[in-house]
Amino acid sequence: MDTGRDLRLLPKAELHLHMLGAMRAATLEELSAEAGLPAPNPRGFTTFAEFQTMFQAVYDVTRIRPENLMRLVREIVDDAAADGVVWVQPHFDPNLYPSFGPAEHVLEMALAEGHAAAARHGIGFGLTLGAMRHLGPDWAVSMAHFAGRYVDAGVRALGLTGDEVAFPPEPFAEAFAIAREAGLTAAPHAGELSGPDSVRAAVEVLGATRIAHGVQAVHDPELLAMLAERKVTLDVCLTSNDLLGVAPLAQHPLPRLLEAGVGCSLGADDPTMFGVGLLDEYRLARTELGLSDHQLASLARTSIDTSDAPPALVAAATARIGEWLAVEDSRAR
Repeated sequence: MDTGRDLRLLPKAELHLHMLGAMRAATLEELSAEAGLPAPNPRGFTTFAEFQTMFQAVYDVTRIRPENLMRLVREIVDDAAADGVVWVQPHFDPNLYPSFGPAEHVLEMALAEGHAAAARHGIGFGLTLGAMRHLGPDWAVSMAHFAGRYVDAGVRALGLTGDEVAFPPEPFAEAFAIAREAGLTAAPHAGELSGPDSVRAAVEVLGATRIAHGVQAVHDPELLAMLAERKVTLDVCLTSNDLLGVAPLAQHPLPRLLEAGVGCSLGADDPTMFGVGLLDEYRLARTELGLSDHQLASLARTSIDTSDAPPALVAAATARIGEWLAVEDSRAR
């Protein structure tokens, strides 16, 4: 129910956002034209294969020159701040840009650009480095060691992306053990296109404390109880789940996950393709799922509390969430 409280003013963290899926459609069109490349309709996919081509289109324009990639980082932070985000942490792989120099150089450029953009808005910025499943466990181990070297510079978590059906979590246990030992959050994708067992393995084998998606856990009551008991949170993406056929919006399991005591946050996933930002996701949770302002504030609080933001930012944002709830409902005035 829309109570009149401005969701833009609700402090929130964006923890489930892929850098190559977060370019503005206008920027993609502009940079494609500059490069003489075709600019696909980012909303024109009808299959998962077509959806994947959008990542390639963004990659093709960002790899032309470093400034294009830095522009993407800046605009991600700008768009997040406009949505009331106080901490933004995209998934990123600097190894995709060998022509820009060593991965260390690419990562340091992205971190510097992100930190500078965030400072202009008075918010925080970090990165989740994502290991791609199809590259195998050895590559993930290498990525974990690499990410651990930058834990004090802004790399906050290790992710795991790609086809979870073809590449289950178990072989990646060593990589996540290394990441956790280095002080990184274990934040793999699981339970999107695969079932509850994928979520369970992410927790029990990879030591995940935050899971990207995880919505298939709703089909296993024992798993839900485990997630609630261990305080493992799910970074849920409503529009992504709807458009990719994971869960129709009208029947989305988010309310049932919350009822089971599972901590959840909201994420935009891939705004380029889905046409939504984080603020839109909160509005959908209110208007389409009927979540109350207290439930929306709980989602925001979970996103802040389970983020990898510095303690001072967490404390300030949590206080502002309380202030947001304290504002009298405009309909009651």
